[in-house]
Amino acid sequence: MSQPRQILVTNALPYANAALHLGHVLEYTQTDVWVRFQKMRGHECYYVSADDAHGTAIMLKAEEKGISAEQHISEMRKFHEADFKDFYIGVDNYYTTHSEENRDFSELIYNRLSANGHITQRSIIQAFDPEKNLFLADRYIRGTCPKCKAEDQYGDNCESCGATYSPLDLINPVSAISGATPIGRESVHYFFKLPEFSKFLSEWINSGTVQKEVSNKLSEWLDSGLQEWDISRDAPYFGFEIPNAPGKYFYVWLDAPIGYMASFKNLCEAKNLDFDCFWNKDSTAELYHFIGKDIVNFHALFWPAMLKSADFRTPTKVCVHGFVTVNGTKMSKSRGTFINARTYLDHLNPEYLRYYYASKLTNTVEDIDLNLEDFIQKVNSDLVGKVVNIASRCSKFITNESGVLSSRIENEALWDQVTGVADSIANYYENREFGKAIREIMAQADSVNEYIAEQEPWKRNKDQDQKQQVQDICSLGINLFRIILIYLKPVVPAMAEAGEFFLNDKLSWESIRKPLLSHKINQFKPLMQRVDKDKVEAMVSASKEETNPEKKASSGPLSVNPIANEISFDDFMKVDLRVARIINAEIVEGADKLLKLTLDLGGEKRQVFSGIKASYDPEKLIGQLTVTVANLAPRKMRFGISEGMVLAAADEEGIYLLEPDSGAKPGQRIT
Repeated sequence: MSQPRQILVTNALPYANAALHLGHVLEYTQTDVWVRFQKMRGHECYYVSADDAHGTAIMLKAEEKGISAEQHISEMRKFHEADFKDFYIGVDNYYTTHSEENRDFSELIYNRLSANGHITQRSIIQAFDPEKNLFLADRYIRGTCPKCKAEDQYGDNCESCGATYSPLDLINPVSAISGATPIGRESVHYFFKLPEFSKFLSEWINSGTVQKEVSNKLSEWLDSGLQEWDISRDAPYFGFEIPNAPGKYFYVWLDAPIGYMASFKNLCEAKNLDFDCFWNKDSTAELYHFIGKDIVNFHALFWPAMLKSADFRTPTKVCVHGFVTVNGTKMSKSRGTFINARTYLDHLNPEYLRYYYASKLTNTVEDIDLNLEDFIQKVNSDLVGKVVNIASRCSKFITNESGVLSSRIENEALWDQVTGVADSIANYYENREFGKAIREIMAQADSVNEYIAEQEPWKRNKDQDQKQQVQDICSLGINLFRIILIYLKPVVPAMAEAGEFFLNDKLSWESIRKPLLSHKINQFKPLMQRVDKDKVEAMVSASKEETNPEKKASSGPLSVNPIANEISFDDFMKVDLRVARIINAEIVEGADKLLKLTLDLGGEKRQVFSGIKASYDPEKLIGQLTVTVANLAPRKMRFGISEGMVLAAADEEGIYLLEPDSGAKPGQRIT
């Protein structure tokens, strides 16, 4: 056993504006499994998190609900805490960024940045909503692209042609909040001088603090030149006011990571822990952040630079993971695969998902696919068919007799084999290679099941002279089941707890090589039920988005876009909609949003540029059917000629290609 370590662990803070979904659960499962493993190894490990509770979106949602922002975030925190608890996420302190601890640390860090000359201010012109009387973030502005004239585009870039621009450059810009026409208004903003930390950051990201692929991406940003970071927002804004700057508030992304410090400070006060021991610049403790790949710039550029200037320690590692897809595609409300954590919990055992995610997780940033058929098969085969099956088969021959295990190990070679992989499995857990750990554990479970099948205790038990052999065989089976359950304890803690009652023993990593000899066990009760396919289908059905036109129409400008001018039926009939098969898809160099698609329209090939890059992996699009406007005039774009348009739907969650029925053929006209 290695020397005890001091470890502080965080996950990305869930935003206090919506329920948690299965994408969130991936990260919290990864974090929780790692923390549970560290605690099993005897390390002093603390896990803190909090709701990210500031920003314009919070303010607007509270206004929409007719309550205060404080009440809104308080309600959401209760929902999030309940989801954490029911998924067995063992966070030691779940707090909020809207706390006095966070205000104090935000002001302290800002004042130190300012004193060190790393804060500057200058006037900028922003889009302003004259009806709501507030400045608009880019995502709250829609309009026509000034380059390609595509309608209903965001305020910072065009999803059709990939152009970037100022929100005020949009043609006919509209506030998505009120529907008013934004105007330009000057305002003084505060900036963090991030470029001054370029050398430090270059060394930091190449010192093993992030995965290699993340380091490569961050290096690209560094090579292209860092920009000063706008850390202020104008009133009205729900957050902390900047010291000596009336009407100016810290941007939510400044105080969000500081929330890690605030949550830990709150835990320190409750548990009498030494805060400085973990955050002092000379600290020998370890600090780990678990985050998604979409917020790398905040955690691996802005955050360490701020900590450096403010004289605090920087993270030991930033552990970055990919996104969750369901059945191979982005989570979709219409398909019922945008699944909230609570909807899952209403139908299924949380440890099914914990186990499935663990079996898929690596230490890379690759996306994880939740294939629901594979999910059912893997959980039923592994946890029920392999692991629980060992205890189920062997216990009846122990508990039907005295309930006391044998005083000897019947097969030393098998015992040495199963216990001998402990260090390998520990290494996999330590390095976040959970999938490899699970595969090794299941390989050992296979060996144990093969041993029991070969020994056939159910047959031997019929012979009075072989009763002791049966006891020895099944006692070894129970002991090996115990070792496998110790290995799985970080992943399935509730199942492990039930196993502890059955075994009449506390499962600890240090006891792996100590068998239970002449030890009394309790009556066996099933530790895990099989996944019911009907319940999975019910979960998907419950997750499907309601399509109630009246409900959508009454929800206000935030969720409804203006309907285009009506056209006649004759005009509509001029549009030639065809089924097309995507035979190639590739990323367009230099374009943030575009993919280049090669379409087969029944023998005729077309090249089309589409702004769907954020929602689709190009390789997974190949072979998919979609719908295209076949008689759209070719359009010359910066990246080439686009010979049509593929049809897609969009909402706050993403973009979704329209797909014809599977029986459709390329080239068929849609009527």
